[in-house]
Amino acid sequence: VQLQASGGGLVQAGGSLRLSCAASGRTFSTYNMGWFRQAPGKEREFVAMINWIGNNNDHAESVKGRFTISRDNAKSTVYLQMNNLKLEDTALYYCAARTGGRIYYTVNDYAYWGQGTQVTVSS
Repeated sequence: VQLQASGGGLVQAGGSLRLSCAASGRTFSTYNMGWFRQAPGKEREFVAMINWIGNNNDHAESVKGRFTISRDNAKSTVYLQMNNLKLEDTALYYCAARTGGRIYYTVNDYAYWGQGTQVTVSS
């Protein structure tokens, strides 16, 4: 599967963005999808994940209550709605995919990665 992330940009603190990740191929509905982010000088970290059918998901503690992951299998797209953005949310955001039957939290769990979309939050 090939992944294309979009929707990043410059936003003021407290604002919102919605990231999208479009997947190619006809088997999108069989993949669990995740969002990760990487700030300058830091390791890539887990943000959110949703299972293949969309009935199970999880979010990092740092974004719970502010970010929401969702998917539309008919459009082969996964979304990350980000509200109440904070300065510390500034990072390059990546979408990722893998098959499997549970929630996956680490970079090494995912086989397929998009190119990243930059989110910059200003004060």
